[in-house]
Amino acid sequence: MTTTEIIAPTYDRAALRPRILHLGFGGFARAHPMVFLNEGLAARGGDWGAVVARLHSGAEGLRALREADHLYHVAEADGDRIAIRRIGAVIGTLHPLNDGTDAIPDLMATEALALVTTTVTEKGYCAVNGRLDRDHPGVIGDLASPTRPGTAIGVLVEGLARRRAARLGGLTILSCDNLPENGALTRRVVLDFARACDADLAEWIEGQVRFPNSMVDRIVPAMGEEGHRILRDALGRDDPNGILCEPFRQWVIEDDFAAGRPPFAEGGAQIVADVLPFEEMKLRMLNGAHTALACLGQLLGHDTVADCMGDAALRRAIRHLMMHEQAPTLNMPDGVDLAAYAEALLRRFANPRLRHRLAQIATDTSQKIPQRLLAPAEVHLRRGTPWDMTALAIAGWIALLRRSDEIADPRADELRAASRADDPVSAILALGGIVPDSLRARPDFVTEIHAAHDLIQTRGVARIIATRAPS
Repeated sequence: MTTTEIIAPTYDRAALRPRILHLGFGGFARAHPMVFLNEGLAARGGDWGAVVARLHSGAEGLRALREADHLYHVAEADGDRIAIRRIGAVIGTLHPLNDGTDAIPDLMATEALALVTTTVTEKGYCAVNGRLDRDHPGVIGDLASPTRPGTAIGVLVEGLARRRAARLGGLTILSCDNLPENGALTRRVVLDFARACDADLAEWIEGQVRFPNSMVDRIVPAMGEEGHRILRDALGRDDPNGILCEPFRQWVIEDDFAAGRPPFAEGGAQIVADVLPFEEMKLRMLNGAHTALACLGQLLGHDTVADCMGDAALRRAIRHLMMHEQAPTLNMPDGVDLAAYAEALLRRFANPRLRHRLAQIATDTSQKIPQRLLAPAEVHLRRGTPWDMTALAIAGWIALLRRSDEIADPRADELRAASRADDPVSAILALGGIVPDSLRARPDFVTEIHAAHDLIQTRGVARIIATRAPS
């Protein structure tokens, strides 16, 4: 029997001030950083309120949040229990369509604001090979008109320019996206953009603004009818900003803040000197497994991650991928049990409540695959160790592109054209900005992906999995 509990805020919402701006207020932001803030306020109190913003879509949802006094609900569900948290940490919303293009950068130039958090997805950083993509249409437009930016990076730089003009001190920009060294990447693209606008501004940012790395972990599927039903049954009404997610949550943050630290640690976050080992563990073992499931699972006809976990052969294959091909590439601190972590991931993947659709996970794969699958493949090639399941997952992505009518990816047109070439493997691997030059130059890498792709075409995924991860 499933039990349901509703947990309301216990802190004084009237004491909250606009100390945090969050860019990219989608499902993950609602279920992750805002939950840590909410729980931290409950534990410590204080005035760390959040103003949440979106730049493009989502204006209507933010209007609905404003009408609900900025309260929304997070349903943390597994097979036996549902805990519904009423989140009270949000005190304002901003969207260019609702509030004008100046509203977000103007907020960054207020004395109370100390932190900007971001969940803008990989493509929101407008980066190629770890630097600002000067050929990106949004970047071109923002550099031509920097005071009316449309990209997240343009907004951040314009906000910092206004903050400097107001003679205020620096602040912290904290990325919450699944990217390797996300803080360092954010710093590079922000400084690249600032240097293109104003060298003095770039120098001020270098000295005044902090960009800590962080690792985030919580499975948050796109909201479906099951999630809406759970909230409706518990609340007696709909919550258009409510979200369904798993109970597990983790946030590891580098201890590098410019203007005070919000109560994230009190809310359960780990504050550490070096995030990188935890980041690589999650990117490879969780996110890499997710990307492998998204590609291979769809080729097998599955719809969700939980469906994949019901496929015994595929579950064995993913365990093999995590333990024999991803875990050996990691260098973790003492006390981290990677076998226990892998087993916990498999249990989380099997959560029947989430209905985490493989098609959702497969979006933007060209932006995700370098750190999730290509990086460990390169380690194995240097060591001369096996990486059969990794190669199969990469080849599965190419096979899925070839089969798909619609490709949800910022490089969809290039990928579609390459996938229809006579030699789709060579055509896709040759696209710039996906496979590192050092890896693409290795004949053994290209040969292995060709071989795995040929096997998919001639034998099918199910038969290959059965031989590569036998029981």
